[in-house]
Parts: sequence; structure tokens; C-alpha cells
Amino acid sequence: MKIEQIYTGCLAQGAYYIESNGEAVVIDPLREVAPYIEKAKQDGARIKYVFETHFHADFVSGHIAKATGATIIYGPTAAPAFEAHTAKDGEKFKVGELTFEVLHTPGHTMESSCFLLKDAKGKDIALFSGDTL
Repeated sequence: MKIEQIYTGCLAQGAYYIESNGEAVVIDPLREVAPYIEKAKQDGARIKYVFETHFHADFVSGHIAKATGATIIYGPTAAPAFEAHTAKDGEKFKVGELTFEVLHTPGHTMESSCFLLKDAKGKDIALFSGDTL
């Protein structure tokens, strides 16, 4: 398992790249998508999902999805005008040996969600909360 935070201080934005057994996710991608695609290439991985903790006018998950075939995941109540999967509270997504569970946390926006990362044994490892906390 590889977890890498990518932070842009000038915009105060943080994103994450997580890889396990040849599959990867990007959480709340930043504007420049080439680094994610390059990381996946270096890891011999394919980006399977782009998780969005909430709608971001300044993030470009669609560019990653278009370039890699990844599925964009939003939380419940999201109704994007582009192709994406609107997840249910508690829905789980497998990535290599890892599982991500959607926790609907409306507040910042109504579709806001956190993503709980669990290892192969089901142990909680990290919570990606976006602007919830």
C-alpha cells in the first residue's frame, strides 16, 4: 500500500494518491493531472477511481477519468452534469487489497462525503475528509 499526499500551498489544497496491487485512486485531485498519471505509470498501476469529497469548481477529476478510464465517485445527493457514480452512504469500493467506504457527511456541501480506508483485514487505516473537518 502506498499513500501519498500532494499539497499545493499557494491554493491550500490537498490531494491524495493511494495505490495497492496495481490499482490506484486519487482523492480530490488538484488542477494538474499529469503527476497522478505519471505516478500510476511508475507504480505499474491503473487509476481505478477518482473520489471527490465534495464538488470542486477548481478540481479537474474529469481530465483524469478521460485519460485513464477511471470512474469519478461522488457522495449521495450529487447530480453532476457529467458521467460519474453517485455513491450511497456505506457503499464500498475495492482497490487492490484495500477497501474504501463512503461516509455521507453533508454540511460543507450536501453531497460531502468522507472516504474511510480499510486494509485487507478490514482494519481502519485513514479517513479522507476533504473540507468536512
